[in-house]
Amino acid sequence: MRFALAGHDVVIGSRDATRAEETAATLAAGGGKGGGGLSGALNREAAARGHVVFVTVPYAGMVATLQAVRRELDGKICVCTVAPIEIAGGQARLQTAGESAAEEAARAVPAARWVASLHTVPAADLLRRDARVNTDALVCSDDEGARRAVIDLLEEIPGLRGVDAGRPHNARHLEGATALLINLNRIHGTHASLRVQGI
Repeated sequence: MRFALAGHDVVIGSRDATRAEETAATLAAGGGKGGGGLSGALNREAAARGHVVFVTVPYAGMVATLQAVRRELDGKICVCTVAPIEIAGGQARLQTAGESAAEEAARAVPAARWVASLHTVPAADLLRRDARVNTDALVCSDDEGARRAVIDLLEEIPGLRGVDAGRPHNARHLEGATALLINLNRIHGTHASLRVQGI
């Protein structure tokens, strides 16, 4: 929705085309000043049409989803937003130790240009279409051009600052920070996010 408001054409993918179209219509219903469009399609078509692809699926289905659209992602900038989080005893925690979901994604589709980002930006804040986000999105990648392109794209969202966070292994810390923020927000009833000072 935010990218459409910034003037980009956005295709939302799903295993169910009707569900994708309904989601796109719901997001577009609020209108806005942007010149972009929102549409829905099957995952394979969405991946084929996208110049930059954001992977926003649950961790449990991530690798299978990527394998199904592997050819369509070759050579494209792909942004992994997935955090392997589980809720146990009312607390969020990482499901994995060691390798990040972003590193797993890169191993599943090695010909894509992988970037990890948006883990610590609350979706609820992004859905407030007329509000500034006022937070940072840390961006990790081995591909300097892809990292820069994603930072520039994210900064088209009012108030969102993209911050170069280095190599893909740092995505492990972003995913851990996601669990921490979920727990903080549950404790305090907020939508806390991260703002890096001194950069």
